[in-house]
Amino acid sequence: MVALSPSCRIRRTPFSRAVEAAGAKAYTVYNRMLLPTVFDSIEADYHHLKKHVQVWDVSCERQVELRGSDAGRLMQMLTPRDLRGMLPGQCCYAPIVDETGGMLNDPVAVKLSRDRWWISIADSDLMLWVKGIANGYRLDVLVSEPAVAPLAVQGPKSEDMMVRLFGDRVRSIRFFRFDWFQFHGRDLAIARSGYSKQGGFEIYVDGADIAMPLWDALFAVGEDLNVRAGCPNLIERIEGGLLSYGNDMTNENTPYECGLGRFCNTDTAIECIGRDALLRGAGQGPVQQIRPITIDGAAVGAHDRPWPVFAGGKRVGQVTSAAWSPDFRTNVAIGMIRSSHWDTGTRVEVHTPDGARAATVHNNFWL
Repeated sequence: MVALSPSCRIRRTPFSRAVEAAGAKAYTVYNRMLLPTVFDSIEADYHHLKKHVQVWDVSCERQVELRGSDAGRLMQMLTPRDLRGMLPGQCCYAPIVDETGGMLNDPVAVKLSRDRWWISIADSDLMLWVKGIANGYRLDVLVSEPAVAPLAVQGPKSEDMMVRLFGDRVRSIRFFRFDWFQFHGRDLAIARSGYSKQGGFEIYVDGADIAMPLWDALFAVGEDLNVRAGCPNLIERIEGGLLSYGNDMTNENTPYECGLGRFCNTDTAIECIGRDALLRGAGQGPVQQIRPITIDGAAVGAHDRPWPVFAGGKRVGQVTSAAWSPDFRTNVAIGMIRSSHWDTGTRVEVHTPDGARAATVHNNFWL
């Protein structure tokens, strides 16, 4: 077993002590912070997530805060999604692109007020890009990383548990909306969102001093709901088609290649820095695009790098994430496939570490 050496470059979170006590068996490093990946086992965690409720330490979802009179303008310069009609209290999935139209991140934009936004980022140094744009264009905006540590509550029993702690008003939060709730005298933004398809909430914990009291309170009210510590689950996210930046897409891919064209309002989001490049790409159409794939045979092994996909002896794409699905009794995968072979039902061959496997391309994910 290979251990992860402690370092000041890898930050613990306000919940790390509780995560360790709950029996985390593995971690990854995400935005230079620890993110647990397994508690019991990936499959056992998967079954529990689909039936009960879990509390996830996702402090690694760092916030890039924009504050100032030009905060809204800067936010629109970063994304091809038209955010002009967005109101305080709303969250929006907003692809961030560079001047070539390449994906830099796929965060959730959180509008706190007219002059204050959070960008809840995936794993990348996005703040450096945002600071560069703000300073290069001399915008009246302060770009910073606040001490906010998101805590996710996910699973079919999540609403019932949240109501017990925060009251019935939780039920009125609509999907990708948030509201303010008090805990220990602190105002916390709570959104109906999360990195699973099982439903749930994300609590933006502002202040490490209330982190452990909040964790303990959630477990106290959820004991009879079979609450457990959990984490984003590889199997469930693949079934639901939840993409992982750095795994399923990089800055070499456009939103159109990632199946995110519906979030590109290039006709109206005229301030987006990558707009011209995206307009050219939209006119030509992508030559490759993310697709769900099923891989024949027994459970595939560990997946730490892309697996080439072939058809007729020619490479036609790659599988970027894969896992055995207990519910669908097959290997489910996410892959980037060329247009010549992305139609549903197309048979291809995936070259896994265990050898070549027959596979089928699909158009729709499983959840």
